Amino acid sequence: MVKVSLDKLLEVGAHYGHQVHRWNPKMSPYIYGKQEGIHVFDLIKTKRKLVEALEFLAKSKKEGKLILLVGTKKQAKDLIKEAGQTLGIPYVSERFLGGTLTNFTQIGNSLRNLGSLKDSKQRGEYRNYTKKEKLLIDRKIEKMERMLGGIVNMDRIPDVIFILDTHKEVGAVKEAIKLGVKIVGVVDTNSDPTMVDYPIPMNDDAKKSVEYVISLVKEALRGTSTTKKQIVKREKK
Repeated sequence: MVKVSLDKLLEVGAHYGHQVHRWNPKMSPYIYGKQEGIHVFDLIKTKRKLVEALEFLAKSKKEGKLILLVGTKKQAKDLIKEAGQTLGIPYVSERFLGGTLTNFTQIGNSLRNLGSLKDSKQRGEYRNYTKKEKLLIDRKIEKMERMLGGIVNMDRIPDVIFILDTHKEVGAVKEAIKLGVKIVGVVDTNSDPTMVDYPIPMNDDAKKSVEYVISLVKEALRGTSTTKKQIVKREKK
């Protein structure tokens, strides 16, 4: 089981929320008080909810559930990408495209198109194209890889989605709710925790706070192994 440190939560500033006037009243159960016009989280409750969320993620991975990581804000995007690549699970670190979940068939078509473009390039099918045409194709591939590269091997709708900043990624939240995908989400004081199955009430803006929670998620998912055998098994089907 992943150990969550109360001292570390304090050290990384996980207790600092947004300015009081920006709050969502539904976050009140997790707020300790105010400090200089800023809401402060009750870190005892933060730790409890964080442990619950991490245990659920670890259990889901162990059961072979497909987990998607989402975090596109600048403090999180590189960390989410690294986590997804390290763990071998799908991730979205650039903009969450509308329909990623609810219109997965169309997303699948886009992924196949990306694969086709890359295969054609590798086979040298564009060698007789003009320099400008080749450049346009390269740019198209680059853009598609940036937007879809993290989910290129996601062969079905995920069972669980981890979202860093559910307020910013509300589109992902709504799509997950519509499809019954379980949501684990970091919720700051401006978020609605009732939209999330496993809310993690804490600062989702401070770099160190973001780094800490993503490191814990990585540890929870790395400590279980579903893994490559099940992924390979799915790919063979």
